[in-house]
Amino acid sequence: MFARGDAVLEYLLSVRARRGAGYLTLLDPDRLSVEELEHRADLSIEAGADAILVGTSLMFTAHYAECFARIKARANIPVISFPGGASQVVPTADAILFLSMISGRNPELLIGEHVRAAPLIREFGIEAIPTGYVLVESGHMTSVEFMSATRPLPRRKNDIAMAHALAAEYLGMKMIYLETGSGADSSVPDEMVRMVAQYISLPVIVGGGIRNAETARSKVEAGASFVVTGSLVEDNHARLSEVSAAVHVAEG
Repeated sequence: MFARGDAVLEYLLSVRARRGAGYLTLLDPDRLSVEELEHRADLSIEAGADAILVGTSLMFTAHYAECFARIKARANIPVISFPGGASQVVPTADAILFLSMISGRNPELLIGEHVRAAPLIREFGIEAIPTGYVLVESGHMTSVEFMSATRPLPRRKNDIAMAHALAAEYLGMKMIYLETGSGADSSVPDEMVRMVAQYISLPVIVGGGIRNAETARSKVEAGASFVVTGSLVEDNHARLSEVSAAVHVAEG
């Protein structure tokens, strides 16, 4: 059980130990109104999600901080910032994935945005979870690929993904996030997930292109510690419980 003020990373690791893997839903404030975000958060919690990520590639909304506050008011699980940049650091998050886009070579997303964000994170007292973000080829250009001005890793080059993940571990990061991007045609290949998970000792988060329970279970069986769905909670929320059950392998 999570209580406000608890260490979020420790909580997530305890979820993995207890439930076999963790299920995270991703809510995009640019695609949903505040009221819709609240509704989707309720659905996520009812389905058994272990945490809610909130983030966007752009940020059209002027109510970003309010979104966190409104979701937290009704959630008994962590509400974690999944930021596209320093402008998305808000004091109302339980924690922030301090993402370094290690798959690209854009210096702003490797260190520039982090320098701007770090003093705010400290001032707000937010738990920062250093995370190596690896964008993987999905089949078409996604928002994150376009906005980051980077190229994703080739989906059939497992050795390249393994080397990037290992470098992130040696740099002191706490998690690896493998993703094909929101709305991707395809998910990260199971074999890539498997080889990365076996090569490093960090927890592996997998997201993008996961739209059903079978795909979610295959990522966990390949070695994912956490599975993220985004479009599913917006478009096919009836399947959330199925995905949650598929991810929580220690309970089924």
